[in-house]
Amino acid sequence: MTDAMALLRRRLDDSGIVDVVSVEPATGGLAATAGLTRRADGTAVFVKGFVEEFVKGFDDAPSDGAFPAEAEGLAALRELGGVATPDVVLADRDLLVLEVLHPRPRDEAFWERLAHALARLHATTHDRFGWHRDNWLGRRRQDNAWEDDGFTFFARSRLLRWLGEPRVDAALGPADRMALEHLCARLPELLPDRPACLTHGDLWAQNVLATAGGRPALIDPAVSYTWAEVDLAHLWTTAPPPESRGFFDRYAELTGLDRGWRDRMPILQLRQHLAVIAQYDDDWGAAEQVRATLAPFRRRG
Repeated sequence: MTDAMALLRRRLDDSGIVDVVSVEPATGGLAATAGLTRRADGTAVFVKGFVEEFVKGFDDAPSDGAFPAEAEGLAALRELGGVATPDVVLADRDLLVLEVLHPRPRDEAFWERLAHALARLHATTHDRFGWHRDNWLGRRRQDNAWEDDGFTFFARSRLLRWLGEPRVDAALGPADRMALEHLCARLPELLPDRPACLTHGDLWAQNVLATAGGRPALIDPAVSYTWAEVDLAHLWTTAPPPESRGFFDRYAELTGLDRGWRDRMPILQLRQHLAVIAQYDDDWGAAEQVRATLAPFRRRG
């Protein structure tokens, strides 16, 4: 057992889950250490924990409750949005213990069901943008302060919020940062005025799994009430699998999405690209994508 897995096991013991037989490394996010835990009764649970080398990468976490906020987000998706999520066994400062889900089926019918589930989630609306508390997008705090205007919220809390982050400042020069501010000022011209709806907040294919019965299930949320297309943009621009090709058209049919939605995706995805740049030394091309999207907004002369 690796040192990280041994630490997870000790923390499970400390939390009262003492019937652990084994803890094996599991594929998880980049913000915490993940393990698959076998219990004495033969069942398994998925566990995420903060170990010291990961805690140092967090902004004000875990003391402010990153895992409880994630557990609350899972409950909101399920109870308010009608989307399947894993049951929460435990959520505290250092550990998140969840029901084990299944890999998603590699068929188009699954993505058809996901289109219906996401359309239902996005039908849950609110009269303001934000959430009642901040939560986390990866290793960084997500600012969810309430705002009446969606353009102001997206500019302040989803785009400009990343300026001042050391990696962002290193990746984007003064002209890029000015272009971002210029784009933010023009958001009402560039994007449609949409209502605030419940969103997953970090929706890419790796956060889509399945229940035992094959129903789409979502993990790792960063929930808030904002534009539905924020979720759509993240899924659209992060190389979804070939079997998802019908998902986007079906979602558009279910929600009445206009034909120009694809043209808006790069602007909406700026939020995720900036978050990636801020958190990781390897940004997987995010800075290049940001500069390309901002190019038309650079002031000349």
